Amino acid sequence: MNKTIQIRVGDVTIGGGAPIRVQSMTKTDTGDWRATLDQIKELAEAGCEIIRVAVPHHSVLSSFERIVGRSPIPVIADIHYDWRLAVEAARIGAHGLRINPGNIGEASKVEKIIKAAKDAGIPIRIGVNSGSLPRHILEKYGGATADGMVEAALEHIRFFEFLDFRTIKLSLKASDVQRTVEAYRKISKLVPYPLHVGITEAGTLLTGTVKSSVGIGILLSEGIGDTIRVSLAAPPVYEVKVGWEILKSLGLRKRGVELIACPTCGRLEVDLLPVVDEIERRLEKLDVPLKVAVMGCVVNGPGEAKEADIGLACGRGVGIIFERGKLVERVSEKEMVDRLLTRIYRMAEEYRKNEGNSG
Repeated sequence: MNKTIQIRVGDVTIGGGAPIRVQSMTKTDTGDWRATLDQIKELAEAGCEIIRVAVPHHSVLSSFERIVGRSPIPVIADIHYDWRLAVEAARIGAHGLRINPGNIGEASKVEKIIKAAKDAGIPIRIGVNSGSLPRHILEKYGGATADGMVEAALEHIRFFEFLDFRTIKLSLKASDVQRTVEAYRKISKLVPYPLHVGITEAGTLLTGTVKSSVGIGILLSEGIGDTIRVSLAAPPVYEVKVGWEILKSLGLRKRGVELIACPTCGRLEVDLLPVVDEIERRLEKLDVPLKVAVMGCVVNGPGEAKEADIGLACGRGVGIIFERGKLVERVSEKEMVDRLLTRIYRMAEEYRKNEGNSG
């Protein structure tokens, strides 16, 4: 993994060997602090570690202050255009600022934001998006290219460093995977700052998940990225869930149950999809890193189930349960889900006890 300098957002460390953090952004009206806080709590429960909240105008600042004071996770103020909003957000307790210096205006306004962040002791994420590059960059590169995004980022960084501000996180996002990946690859070789990676405006739950998984997955597999956000046109809890699945699939972090299930085929002798859905639903809030396999036939089922911490291989009217490679129980189809879950909860309790003893 690329070693970046370490910064803190509230009590969360980023970069410098810290775990890759999962972020999201609220989709409520910031002026409704209760609804926004409820959404933050839901996201935190799902595994969100840092939340970004839009501060679009001065009328929401009092609500934003309440949100920051009550949030269970650090809150970053998302600011565009008006430098005064960033200054006020820093003053009233934001744990970090996210700005695109290109749309803030002249350098003196950005300088005021930097001073406010320095006074508050909080970091700034410099967010460069392909859709809002400066005109001179667009003219030089003939459009919003990866090289143009990198140059824009470097211009902003040089200004921040000139003002002796280095508590920086950086993002360079486009809505297409190739350009985003190219930009991050290039910038990661040029600067030491933590990188927040994602595909901006990725799309709906399906298309956005695919694009984000491909783009973020490529970068993380190359050691690029310190925080991630999956941007979806869907409830934000899915952003968090998909983000964690990306990290888990790459073996970068563990959280909750990893459910392995066969895709089903004509060999099935049991209606597997409802079985998998029920098991996934009932394990959703079990925050123990167990690998659970649910297989539907005798071809790959027993072998795959044996490789998991605990697994179920289904046949006609019967379920075979394995624990760490050993067959432990043969049960009827009617009771196999309940029996599997009973054993999973027992294993989870053993895991918790062992973790407590090792601590």
